[in-house]
Amino acid sequence: MKALGKILGLFFLGLLLIIVALGFALTHLFDPNDYKDEIRQIARDKANLELTLNGDIGWSLFPWLGLELTDASLASLSTPEQPFADLRLLGLSVRVLPLLRKEVQMSDIRIDGLNLNLQRDEKGRSNWENVGKPASAAPATADASIPPNNDAPSTTPTDSSEPLKLDIDSLIVNGARISYHDVQKGQQFSAESIQLTTGAIREGAGIPVKLSAFFGLNQPVLRARSELQGELRFDRALKRYQLEDARLSGEVSGEPFDGQTLTYSAQGQLLVDLAAQVAEWNGLKLSANQLRALGELKVRDLDKQPQLSGGLSIAPVNLREFLATIGQKLPPMSDAKALNQFELVTRLSGTANSLTLEDLKLTLDDSHFSGQLALADFAKQALRLQLKGDQLNLDRYLPAPDKNAKDTNAARTAEVKASVASAGSSGSTPLPDAPTQHAWSSSEVLPIDTLRKLDMQLDLSLDQLTVQQQSINAFSLKAQGKGGLLSLQDVRGTLGNGSFEGKGSLDVRPAVPLLNVQKTLKRIPLEPFLKKPEQPSPIKGLLDLSANLSTSGNSQRAWVDGLNGSANFQLNDGVLLDANLEQQLCRGIATLNRKALTTDPRGKDTPFETLQGSLKLINGVASNPDLKARIPGLAVSGKGDLDLRILSLDYRIGVSILGDQREMPDPACQVNARYVGIEWPVRCRGPLEMGGKACRLDQEGLGKVAAKLAGNKLNDKIEEKLGDKVSPELKDALKGLFNR
Repeated sequence: MKALGKILGLFFLGLLLIIVALGFALTHLFDPNDYKDEIRQIARDKANLELTLNGDIGWSLFPWLGLELTDASLASLSTPEQPFADLRLLGLSVRVLPLLRKEVQMSDIRIDGLNLNLQRDEKGRSNWENVGKPASAAPATADASIPPNNDAPSTTPTDSSEPLKLDIDSLIVNGARISYHDVQKGQQFSAESIQLTTGAIREGAGIPVKLSAFFGLNQPVLRARSELQGELRFDRALKRYQLEDARLSGEVSGEPFDGQTLTYSAQGQLLVDLAAQVAEWNGLKLSANQLRALGELKVRDLDKQPQLSGGLSIAPVNLREFLATIGQKLPPMSDAKALNQFELVTRLSGTANSLTLEDLKLTLDDSHFSGQLALADFAKQALRLQLKGDQLNLDRYLPAPDKNAKDTNAARTAEVKASVASAGSSGSTPLPDAPTQHAWSSSEVLPIDTLRKLDMQLDLSLDQLTVQQQSINAFSLKAQGKGGLLSLQDVRGTLGNGSFEGKGSLDVRPAVPLLNVQKTLKRIPLEPFLKKPEQPSPIKGLLDLSANLSTSGNSQRAWVDGLNGSANFQLNDGVLLDANLEQQLCRGIATLNRKALTTDPRGKDTPFETLQGSLKLINGVASNPDLKARIPGLAVSGKGDLDLRILSLDYRIGVSILGDQREMPDPACQVNARYVGIEWPVRCRGPLEMGGKACRLDQEGLGKVAAKLAGNKLNDKIEEKLGDKVSPELKDALKGLFNR
């Protein structure tokens, strides 16, 4: 037996020596460079490739099957003059004997100077078309005519075959470059200076990986540097791949960042399980300049419609400073410290075309919100927003008053100031003239192109909303927009002891936008909305209003010029400030009494119980045919117009004394029975800002009142003197004569 063992040992040793000798002979006597033409033809026939081998082919057979290519390029047979890949050096070697055991044991794989140049022409054809397909394929119809042979042996590999076991010392890629140019779309992308190094590649073991590259994009212009590090672990039998302790870092700059640079990093544990069709990113840590975030992501159903779930938490950050570091300019705001505080916690869900932030907790400055925010369709930018908040001071985020706008209205402002300065409060000055300058800006307000593309659903509720320095409680808003039609379905809230609600629409589909609004106000304080920093409100009171209005255009001026509709109003518990109608009435009575006032006015305001009427608006002018007011001791009625284009009023008002009244403050205007039922004429004309200060006793109408009073007095004398001495017909004729 020992002899047999020695013989077998010598036999195998001799066989090994023969194989080594044959390998030596093959590698030294056989030169693969002599077969370059045959290699090129095989590439054409089997892969539809035009292979160019400018350098020598180096190789070894045993114990390493080695290959080294230099100066090679690849092109599609359809465009052989346009190589899509060229290579400076490819070197690899494989142990021969382990291949017999389905084991791949390789030394270092080295790739230097790989350059991929991928292009699409103006017709959408690529320079890599048909690569990998046989040069001549049999027509599909021919295969369909051949009946299947069920007895033929199957060539499909079975799952029972064991996969090759990999054992590679390392993989090194130096100086690789990838470029892509789409002429039809004008897009260019490049990845340069690609460096890839790995440790030993063995299945089930951790593989250190380091990848770095520089990236460029032309639409928009972007430049980026990125580096990825981690430890790769894979199990092909379980179809499980992990990148442990992954860290992606780098910098990006370009047009979207307006010359600024974003420094970013992302860390965590990545897992892809193709058996379960899930991918996970656990222990996620993100940073972008000073922004910091934690979270986790999971994607399931990778082979169907991927579904995203997870969570995200953004630490408190000064949002204004962060946006400045990435070149994002904020619109002008009244408060320079707005957006200093931002914090977010949410759960994530989504698909390949949507993303939803659920159970959202958002802090913005002093405001706290909860609810849901979603992009229902990335392509359509479909926004869905449902939020509840404690408070929001909208004034902080609105633009500060435009100084240029004030300068634009300087002429009208000068007119109003001159009228107010000369008006006084007693009504003794001449009637002011109406303004001549338009009161509204012609600047465009709405971003029409953006609104036409808008797909939005909004549901917002706030405990308190501050706007124009007014605190609105229990505020709620529901709106939607799609296809250029924006609908305000419902807006409501409370202001003081009053409330409001309304709805409306904005149609930007036509060339000229159309607006419509219906609103109802109940006991809303009017003064806060009329006063200005340089001028107090001309009137106080609690307003009840119902209105249905429509207009068109895209500027304040166009909206006012095209304003049409109707409204009904009632102002309760009000005061006309700096307008003493009682004093003006006293002045008229004193004139009729032929007496002079001897005392100063008791007060400079006129209180009233109600002021009501209806409005019909045509092209910015509101006609009010039925104005009525109830003032203690007086009844007021009248009609007139409000020209909203120049913010002016023009009214004729009648003031009647109600019954026997107490003495007036001045004996000269003492009221007696003959003044009861007389309608005293008042004319109001001038800037709307003047309110009651634009009202004067109508001197022309006062003359008619005097004539009527004189006629009444003569009639009384006729009745007293004639009594029953003449016929009633004669007395009526005489009274009519004197009345005329």
